[in-house]
Amino acid sequence: MPEVTTEIGLAAVQMEPRIGAVVENIARSVAMATEAAERGAELIVLPELCNSGYMFESAEEARSLAEDARTGPSVRAWAALAANRRVWLVAGLNELACGRIYNSAVVIGPEGVLGLFRKIHLWDTENRFFARGDLGFPLFELPFGRLGVFICYDGWFPESYRMCALRGADVICVPTNWVPMPDQPPEREVMANTLLMGGAHANGVFIAAADRVGVERGQPFLGRSVIVGPAGWPLAGPASADGEEVLLARADLAEAVRRRQLNARNHLFADRRQDVYGEISNLAERAASR
Repeated sequence: MPEVTTEIGLAAVQMEPRIGAVVENIARSVAMATEAAERGAELIVLPELCNSGYMFESAEEARSLAEDARTGPSVRAWAALAANRRVWLVAGLNELACGRIYNSAVVIGPEGVLGLFRKIHLWDTENRFFARGDLGFPLFELPFGRLGVFICYDGWFPESYRMCALRGADVICVPTNWVPMPDQPPEREVMANTLLMGGAHANGVFIAAADRVGVERGQPFLGRSVIVGPAGWPLAGPASADGEEVLLARADLAEAVRRRQLNARNHLFADRRQDVYGEISNLAERAASR
């Protein structure tokens, strides 16, 4: 029996999908994921909606570019790559299911599709096109560790990191299409990277975030893909603001569990005061209505 290892090559692919250019987007994503595999990656993350592009002009256009999460052309191409290279992929997908479309991420291994995450917190005009995610935060058991997933704006909510971590995730994969935030100081880390670093540290998880680059129908995207360790510091990246590239880091996923013990007396999960947090849902509803 082969030895089970928890150390892997973890890759974040930063690419530039083009709106409506599904064939070209698939080809580019496969080429860049293949490069990652050739450089030693076993777990590869691709950007949000990397099959379709992002800036839809109408619900009809968004729907015309959506596909089934098991039989669509993007998933078939990614599954062939995963099988041929014996790797695992997490890829952003414009998904069509039961008459609805979702901003999803598909998890694929050498044996095929393992499952889906559907974006829970929809950003801006996404609310015009996509149904809200209805699968929660699923956990995926891989040979080298446990995987959680969320997408882009989900990372603005600390509950996303905490749900993945409490369910057992060692690594969280984040397909994303980050856009500039108002009042971003040019000399500081972009806000998305700051949030990921804090989420990784506060939950003791690895995070691999694959962003897109380019300007699509007037909307610029940030780039700055990053791979973060469970201590909260980048292991690779941030990537450039405008270039396609593959980030790669070696990650021992067993380190995630060890990092949650901050010292002899403090543990990130054991120290949680759930007796104090009980009213958080009611408080959140009141705060949102102000």
